[in-house]
Amino acid sequence: MWLMLSKKDCPFKMRISHGTAGCVATLLHDAAMNPAEVVKQRMQMFNSPYRSVLDCMRAVWQKEGPGAFYRSYTTQLTMNVPFQALHFMAYEYLQELLNPHRQYKPSTHMISGALAGALAAAATTPLDVCKTLLNTQESLALNSLNMNGHISGLAHAFRTVYRLGGIPAYFKGVQARVIYQMPSTAISWSVYEFFKYFITKHQHEKRKAL
Repeated sequence: MWLMLSKKDCPFKMRISHGTAGCVATLLHDAAMNPAEVVKQRMQMFNSPYRSVLDCMRAVWQKEGPGAFYRSYTTQLTMNVPFQALHFMAYEYLQELLNPHRQYKPSTHMISGALAGALAAAATTPLDVCKTLLNTQESLALNSLNMNGHISGLAHAFRTVYRLGGIPAYFKGVQARVIYQMPSTAISWSVYEFFKYFITKHQHEKRKAL
């Protein structure tokens, strides 16, 4: 519904509502998906000791407790809330520039989605680096700093990343993150806009037939 606002509404207020909608959706999404992200990243580690998803879940639960699945939840939210806010607002802003009449134009939806995703991904890369460190508790990184125990909390992760590589360490993998997000967000918005157009057109034709 937030995308169906009247054109009489202030563009700034519209973009704020788009960003707010993205933030609320993120709160619910991350609460459900954070444990899955922890398991995925641990299995992707170099020389991961886990044989399967269930093996990873069982080992993490036994060794670190259930809290390990939500150790990075605050960081995940701290990253994804600004990511989605930037993503949604940038998309709507680009649509106003490229498609001011808000017609169904697949090319503009793909371009706007890709650029919005790239901007949001680049801006939130430092938070993604910290989230990954919290999720994986990478032993090589901890051993290089002679650290015992676990990294806990966003502030601790930020300090650890800085000790490992200074400012450049916060942007490790920024190119890969942007390259991943651009087609992902382009496809997501294109599919969303297609179904919105299709359903709206179908409803309009149905009303005309009555």
